Amino acid sequence: RVFKIPNDPRITTLGRFLRRSSLDELPQLLNVLEGDMSMVGPRPPLASEVELYEEHNYTRFDMKPGITGPWQVAGRNVVTNFDEIVAMETEYLTDWSLLKDFSILLKTVPAVLSMKGAV
Repeated sequence: RVFKIPNDPRITTLGRFLRRSSLDELPQLLNVLEGDMSMVGPRPPLASEVELYEEHNYTRFDMKPGITGPWQVAGRNVVTNFDEIVAMETEYLTDWSLLKDFSILLKTVPAVLSMKGAV
């Protein structure tokens, strides 16, 4: 299970709005411009998540991390099972195509606007 605190007391009202609207992701555009990230790809994992990886999960590092990806358009925090998220992203890497990236980008817009699954 992915660990997120739904009503984290450390998050201010403004911070909660930024997270729910995904505006907190905007600074990552600088990482895309610098070439460290891509628009679409697997999400960069936390160190605590990497500790849970099995050998086949390391394929997630074969591609630059992305601002959006299959997990985000599947419902972000709706899909919270760690193994399911890793499986989604591994399948994305295995079957990567430019058309799939374009599809994920298009699906990201309504996912963000609806705030579905946002914490």
